Amino acid sequence: MFVPVVNNENTPLMPTTPSRAKRWIKSGKATGFWKKGVFCVRLNVEPSNTNGQPIVVGIDPGSKREAFTVKSQAHTYLNVQTHAVDWVKDHIEVRRNMRRARRFRNTPCRQNRANRLANKTRLPPSTKARWQWKLRIANWLTKMFPLSTVVVEDIKARTWKNGRKWNASFSPLEVGKQWFYCELEKIAHLEIKSGHDTYKLRQSLGLKKSKQKLSNKFEAHCVDSWVLANWNVGGHLQPDNTQLIEVIPLEFHRRQLHRLQHAPGHIRSRYGGTLSAGFKRGSIVKHPKYGFCYVGGWQESPTKKDPTRKSVSLHSLSTGKRLTQNAVAEDIKFLAFNSWRVCA
Repeated sequence: MFVPVVNNENTPLMPTTPSRAKRWIKSGKATGFWKKGVFCVRLNVEPSNTNGQPIVVGIDPGSKREAFTVKSQAHTYLNVQTHAVDWVKDHIEVRRNMRRARRFRNTPCRQNRANRLANKTRLPPSTKARWQWKLRIANWLTKMFPLSTVVVEDIKARTWKNGRKWNASFSPLEVGKQWFYCELEKIAHLEIKSGHDTYKLRQSLGLKKSKQKLSNKFEAHCVDSWVLANWNVGGHLQPDNTQLIEVIPLEFHRRQLHRLQHAPGHIRSRYGGTLSAGFKRGSIVKHPKYGFCYVGGWQESPTKKDPTRKSVSLHSLSTGKRLTQNAVAEDIKFLAFNSWRVCA
């Protein structure tokens, strides 16, 4: 795999090999850093050459897994497989049930607010979250590679019924992808290929797609994103780099008024939120005992010496498993904000 390179103004340049990046760091010409799970180098001197080859990113959307491939004519720089954001619909349903339950309680409540979304174009929350996640990954790649073109496999919803056009303007899938395409055109030149075109390109190269859709193999989804990128920029008849990294978004529980079910004594405790004892949840931190990990929830754990003491939960960056619930905030060193974890 290649190492992304940026100049001292964080403008992406052509990637380099790991051995050359190591020499640059050792001689002081560059400084290594991590960009949300990918190791990069920042040049401390002026680059000797700013000419570059066209770099294309191929995107294969999906309902459970998605794939991104960054490729030029000479090399395949990065293969990324991501987990789709598919929990927003359930969260919205829970919020709706909690709101309806509060209305039937014998408690004071405010008057109904006017519908602020009437006559406005908007995306459903679950659809918007799915397509925003794809856009976040695309923006993340643009900060590491000088992308010139984005090739996306087009997905279509059923818009014909009984021989006539139907549901074209109301399908969340159609509305969401059009919003996504408009945002991608602001980043780079956009090319769209149908799923049938991707199939023919894959067959022409003799590549097979795995039926294990939830696996982290290159043949599961990245083979399609690689085919799309290779169609635009060319250069290979077989994949030259099948290594991939898996990106898993962190599921945050937004702040709620209280828990859905009360505790004994009819006490409804706090629930949700994105701050844990001053740390934003998901942030990458360093702990003296558990090393590099990310921040989860928090709880009050008062002591005689410190009645306001708060303990933080820490989770593994590779597996997401909770390491501890009793980390003291003073022992944690903040490193970077983060909203996903990366598995190599």
